[in-house]
Amino acid sequence: MTEDRGMYDCLSQDRDLAALIARIGPCRLRGRDGKTPYEALVRAIVGQQLHGRAAEAILARICALAGGTTPEPEMLLAFSEDALRGCGLSAAKYMALRGLARATQDGIVPDLAGAARMSDEMLIARLLPLRGIGRWTIEMMLIFTLDRPDVLPVDDFGVRAGWQKLRGLDTPPRPAALRAEGERFSPFRSALAWYLWRLSEEGKSVRNALTGD
Repeated sequence: MTEDRGMYDCLSQDRDLAALIARIGPCRLRGRDGKTPYEALVRAIVGQQLHGRAAEAILARICALAGGTTPEPEMLLAFSEDALRGCGLSAAKYMALRGLARATQDGIVPDLAGAARMSDEMLIARLLPLRGIGRWTIEMMLIFTLDRPDVLPVDDFGVRAGWQKLRGLDTPPRPAALRAEGERFSPFRSALAWYLWRLSEEGKSVRNALTGD
């Protein structure tokens, strides 16, 4: 996401955010990670409730079955359950990946060109019924794969923790309250999320997925 004067003007209307931006510096959120929506969702399903290294190891085994790349839907469906479960997948994730592959074949999961023609809410409504895919997963795809500028994942713990620190609250805000608070930062809520992630991570190792470094 390139630097945008309008974005900084919008976020800096809030005194607390203006001070945060001055301290952290320019937003380094980088969308368009080179993946298709299908590839991004494969990674998301594999990585659910796992530490990064464990998820990467399982994904690497699955890719090895396909010659080193993310298996296309047809190939993934052709793999036996034993082969995929042998990579470390749970039964639930195995079923979720098969459902994702079928949905991609059926055109429910769009390619990049198709996704570009759809709004954020259209994509969420299209993908949310799929097994193993929640709103947060789709929002991460919107931000990091499709480079959508106006996504605030209010269910994300880091985003909520960042807002808690920003406002000096005793507890993280409820998602509905944070969604309402975030409305005034549209159409730059993805950048807001990035700054809240950074604030929640201050004093810790910043995740490469957030910095792009």
